[in-house]
Amino acid sequence: MVSMPRHVILLTDAHEAPAYELIEALRLAGVKTLIEGLREAEVEAATSRRETQRLGEQVPEPPIAVLYEVAAGADMVELHGAIEHATASWPGTPLIACRRQSSGYHGLSLRSLDGASLKRLGFRAIADKAAQLPAILREIDGHGATGELRLPEIVRPPDETGSFALPPRMKSSSLRAAFDLISSLHFIGDQNSAAHTALAKLTVLVNADRWTIYLVSDIKNVDATVLESIAVLRPADKVVGDSIDDWRRLLMGSDDVPPGSESKAARLSAAGMGTLKRKERGQFVVTVPLICGERILGVLEGIREQHLFKKSEIAVLDALSLPIASALANAVRIGEAERLSQTDDLTKLHNARYLRQFLLNEIRRARRYGTSVAALFLDLDDFKRVNDAHGHLAGSHVLMEMAAVILSSIRDTDAVARYGGDEFVIVLPDTGMELAGSVAERIRERIASHHFHGGRNLELSLTASFGVAAFPQHAPSPQQLIACADTAMYEAKAANKNCVRFSTALIQDTKIQCEVTVTPEVVEAEDGKVFS
Repeated sequence: MVSMPRHVILLTDAHEAPAYELIEALRLAGVKTLIEGLREAEVEAATSRRETQRLGEQVPEPPIAVLYEVAAGADMVELHGAIEHATASWPGTPLIACRRQSSGYHGLSLRSLDGASLKRLGFRAIADKAAQLPAILREIDGHGATGELRLPEIVRPPDETGSFALPPRMKSSSLRAAFDLISSLHFIGDQNSAAHTALAKLTVLVNADRWTIYLVSDIKNVDATVLESIAVLRPADKVVGDSIDDWRRLLMGSDDVPPGSESKAARLSAAGMGTLKRKERGQFVVTVPLICGERILGVLEGIREQHLFKKSEIAVLDALSLPIASALANAVRIGEAERLSQTDDLTKLHNARYLRQFLLNEIRRARRYGTSVAALFLDLDDFKRVNDAHGHLAGSHVLMEMAAVILSSIRDTDAVARYGGDEFVIVLPDTGMELAGSVAERIRERIASHHFHGGRNLELSLTASFGVAAFPQHAPSPQQLIACADTAMYEAKAANKNCVRFSTALIQDTKIQCEVTVTPEVVEAEDGKVFS
């Protein structure tokens, strides 16, 4: 007898259609989906059972799993009803909860059940998004032809309670190392640094031949969750010789792990299967999901060539996974807050705060290597007329267009900031006065020839006045350099506008001028750009 193709049952409320992403993910994974509305299914299932018993027909092959979509603020009575119906209709078949994603503002005020609560209700696995389903179903299908779910050894199911407790009876040295790891993760502003710091501290507590931290990628893949390694550490690695490649390999170990080389256990942990330990390709593997709130951010993976991981070691990894996950999430928030604090809301250019720090760093570098830093200060001519004639909204659109014109005229190594209302400052590292003047003239010509639309299909023509100053020729500090360029800009305003003027101020401290010399390692190209 030819067996039916493997399939899943998707239970859904009769009044609500199932999510398209869920059905499409199953289709692309080659899994047949049978959709049943709960109210209709209860009647049909009872009738079908009576007919089967009366006719003595063979019971069809059970499904791989029964899926049920759980929305934010789900009614507990409906959940219990779905679980009871699935248990009665398909006994022994695992029940998987699939979270329904809310769109827009719908459901933002509703509380979602956490994974621990769903498992207590009777769900055997939870899929936070449709892309996780194929991996869960492949594991179920490969372990249970009889319909009984025999998952790999789950050391700890996913738990979003947010509690943190180190295992009891830890040695004092291990406790100190654990708290050292946690404290070192505070206020790290980027995920790579947080991940590398966590692995460096973790090796003191639990030994492994390789530690890896993966992040769940935002890349959509209906077949499986995509993991990207951001930190890899092999404690046995040592730098041999003085090769630059050896140092780069040690410090940037994530480059050693190509995409898709993570263990199967790591993919399952990312899919919501909790902490796992297993043997793969002759290696002992432990994977711990890094969960923050109700979201799986990534996976911590440890690999040993010999000796499996002890329960006490896994307990330590479980306890430390929460602060590691929190550090990764906080790093994103800190980095985004820092970026926003240095960005102009309207034009998305840098703001004056970023400009001051960037200019300070460039002047320090120029003083060290004997190079120059130029600053261009530009102010739009008669910009008030645009606001008066067409309104401030049109004026805001013009400023955004102006930012695009300026950005298209400078190098990637240069920085442009909106300094005030219609004032912009451009910093040109490794640039002398002659080249800075050429850049200013090029930008001035592009502004004069550009037609600004103001968001209304207007045809507006604008001009700008430029002031140019350079370190160390005109100023010894960032503040004085901006002031000199600003003064030169006002001279351009006085000269009928729409022109470029150079600062006439000269540094009185001849000692500083003497200190700034060109070293033999600095070579000036024909276009005036300096390379070191």
